[in-house]
Order: sequence, then C-alpha cells, then structure tokens
Amino acid sequence: MQFKDYYKVMGVARDATDVQIKQAYRKLARKYHPDVSKLKDAEARFKELGEAYEVLKDPEKRAAYDRLGDGPSPGEDFRAPPGWDAGFEFRGAGPRPGAGGGSGFGGYSDFFESLFGRTSDFGSAQGEDRHAKVLLDLEASLHGGARTITLSQPETDASGHLHNRERTLSVQIPKGILAGQHIRLAGQGARPHGATQAGDLLIEVEFQPHRLYRVDGRDLVLRLPVTPWEAMLGATVQTPTPAGPVELKIRAESHSGSKLRLKGRGIPASPPGDLYVELEIALPPATDAKVRAAYEAFAAAAPFNPRAGLGD
Repeated sequence: MQFKDYYKVMGVARDATDVQIKQAYRKLARKYHPDVSKLKDAEARFKELGEAYEVLKDPEKRAAYDRLGDGPSPGEDFRAPPGWDAGFEFRGAGPRPGAGGGSGFGGYSDFFESLFGRTSDFGSAQGEDRHAKVLLDLEASLHGGARTITLSQPETDASGHLHNRERTLSVQIPKGILAGQHIRLAGQGARPHGATQAGDLLIEVEFQPHRLYRVDGRDLVLRLPVTPWEAMLGATVQTPTPAGPVELKIRAESHSGSKLRLKGRGIPASPPGDLYVELEIALPPATDAKVRAAYEAFAAAAPFNPRAGLGD
C-alpha cells in the first residue's frame, strides 16, 4: 500500500496553521475542480486533495497522521507501525484512527481506509463520549489491577497551530480482558456546551509485545527451545506459564514447530484461554574441538539429507 503525504498534496508545511490549510484547499480546489480545470488528471487530483483536507482540517486525524512521520522510503510499501494510534483521545462519533474496515467515506484511498476506515458512534444524550486506544502490558490482563495511563487530546490553539493536551487517569483493569475489548469510564468524556453531565470515555485495549508470549485472542503462544536429543528421545523439561513454571513432557521424535497445549493456562477470561507451547530445536554451538568431534561422529552415525525431497 502506498503512503500518502497529505502535506505535499496540499503544498503546506507540517507546522501549517488551520487557516493556512483552509486557504491552500480553497486555492487548489478551484484549480483542480473537474468542472473548471482542463487538466487530464483534474478529477484524480481533486479527489486526492479532498482526502488530504479531510485529514489535515481535523485536529484529531491530523495528530494521529503526524505520528506516522514522513513515511517509508520511495518505492517501499507502507505499513503502519504497531500501536501508532495508541494514547490519543478522540470523539466517539465518526471515523477514528486504527479502526480499519468499511468507512462510509466512499471513494477514499486504501491508505485512508486503513487509518480512519471504520465509523464508531458512541453518542450520548447528555454529553459526548470519547474514545481512546491504550497499549497495556500483558500482565494487566493476567492479574488485573490499577494502571496509570496518559492520554493526549489534539487541539488547535488560538494561533491555529496543533498541539496536544495531556491528562493522566488511574484505570482499573479487569482480570482477563482481551485485546479489542473496551473499558468504560463513566463521566470521563466531554461535556458539550449546555449538557448537564459529561459523556463517557471508552478505552480500547491492545497489548504490548511480550518477551515470552504471543497473544492469539484468549490463547497464548510460547516458543520453547529444546535440544535435539530432548526432541528426538523425549524428555521432561520445565516451561514457564503465566501462573508459574510447570514440568512439560516432550514426546519422542518431536520436531520444530510441534505444539503442546496446556489447557486453561492462557488469558484468564471467561472461559479461559489455553497456552500453546511451540517447540524450537536449538543447536549447541561448535565452539571447541570436543563439540565438533561430537557433531562429526553424529554425522557419520546418522547419514541424513533433509533436502532429499526438494528434487534436483
């Protein structure tokens, strides 16, 4: 997918004010409007301009877009980095960063759709609900408990420049919460003019990468290194689990990629997930003559060609 430089499309600097962005749009819209322009690509340029303006005129979309930086090098495909949209506080209604899926904004590019695609309406009769995505450590779900989070709310100041206003909240994380689920904080949303009470803040949970476990829904996956002799002869080894280490029996003639399931030892949701242990054969390095001799003896004793099935 191609990265789109919306600032370049509109011909403005990255620190342009909202007034400068609006002026640039009006000027270019007159230039490329299909009913006026004689340029062959006028319609495509006008469409691209409208997409850029949709992002840069909105402080929330613009702040999220700015996190992507200048994009990849020319010719490289764009892929949004994990967690790029976390920590921002957005209006509940309308498109929000990182949502993906169908947009309701027919005609916008795949790049736009991937960033702002889905609509979410959490409207409140009294106040305005807000939305934020946060990256939590996996232990927050495994054990529950309070976490301190800091959210940035994009705003345009009196001079028309974009800046972020931060606030810090203490949030109680329910044990067993899954990625994609929400925590609702009553009264922590916005209070529009004339409203008697504030809306709610809906926090969507995502997990930071963990040093041991990969999260797959409510299940966890652990890559466990084993020696060649443990895999071939079978063994009982110690493996970590979220609840503490356990003894795990390795079947004889296992191979890299073999999976063992520890039922109920994943995320403690309802029902709880499982822990899948994926074996990874680790070879001892031939760092001295004794180990090299052992490898040579093994090669002589067990002639084996793992590439025999690949043909000529």
